[in-house]
Amino acid sequence: MKSSFFSKRNSILRMIFIGILLTGILIAIPTGYEDALIYQDMERAVATVTEVDNSMIKQSGLVQSGEQSCRLLIEDGPLKGQEITGVNFLSGSMEKDKIYQTGDRALVTISYENGTVGTAVMSDHYRLDKEIYLLLAFAALLILFAGKNGFLAIFSFLITVLTIWKILVPSYLKGYSPVWVGIAVTVFLTVVIIFFVYGFDPRTVTASLGALLGIFTACILGIIFTDLFKINGAVMPSSESLLYSGYQHLDLTAIFMSSIFIGASGAMMDLSVDITSAVCEVVEKKPDISWREAARSGMNVGRAAMGTMTTTLLLAYSGGYVTLLMVFMAQGTPVDHMLNYKYVAAEVLDTVVGSFGLVTVAPFTALTAGILITWQARKNRKIP
Repeated sequence: MKSSFFSKRNSILRMIFIGILLTGILIAIPTGYEDALIYQDMERAVATVTEVDNSMIKQSGLVQSGEQSCRLLIEDGPLKGQEITGVNFLSGSMEKDKIYQTGDRALVTISYENGTVGTAVMSDHYRLDKEIYLLLAFAALLILFAGKNGFLAIFSFLITVLTIWKILVPSYLKGYSPVWVGIAVTVFLTVVIIFFVYGFDPRTVTASLGALLGIFTACILGIIFTDLFKINGAVMPSSESLLYSGYQHLDLTAIFMSSIFIGASGAMMDLSVDITSAVCEVVEKKPDISWREAARSGMNVGRAAMGTMTTTLLLAYSGGYVTLLMVFMAQGTPVDHMLNYKYVAAEVLDTVVGSFGLVTVAPFTALTAGILITWQARKNRKIP
């Protein structure tokens, strides 16, 4: 009993060490875009708005254009404690524009001319402090309710964010094949995330194999049906802005294809872990169970979970398009026309192809779990 406790404790310590190591490596990897030209010779600072001048703002219905002038008290950097004038440019887009009031905090980009402050452009409201508080509260709640598993889940979260920012995005910008890069990143994250659930255990192999089959299925179907639907990658938000920023060489359609299986991979991992844990629990309670019975039990769990998981994908993708659906309804757009629009078809493709992947996850995970976990149980108990 004592040796089992220390073995389990050492396993957790090894997982923590691997988490710290992977996080450190990813933080150290340069993206290659740290010195973007737009921010060279400029200084960023946080400032408090002490006075506003709205006389240059032009109102036309709901749309505002022109510029807002603000007096700013700089809170950090070389200009800390000084007051300068900042400008907030309004483009007439309610989505992008912001209006400041006295007492607001803003992130300011300051440029210099001949050693003195030239212009100070107000980028946006300062939210970084609130984002940090929210993340810390999330981490504390996760550890409080999930204990060591919650602590390890934080590593999964950090590694996922860093992998997307440090590897996936720079690779796309450099023109590497989006589909192959997406597959490599998804395989890496699948194995790492499931490893932090189970550790050095046959269940890690089982759940990873099950999830990866669904991911590969979604990848193949996404490539085929993106072409059949004649979807262009420009349906993705900000994609055209990317092209106009000097990245005309990018294959946006291939990036869209990769986004399909990357977006659905989380749900597939969730389902594979659920089935693997269920089979493991059955085998633990009945060690002499056959692999066929164990696989059947896993499949029963998979059938129950698939109904909610496909709905999860639907809600996840449609949640950001509620206003678009409201526009269609308000304008009386026929349903057949609505479903035929390119950007709606792209969402249908995302949801349905992701659901295809989920359907394949269940049987493969159940089968793999039935074979591997029962074999491991018999081996541990030396049952012939």
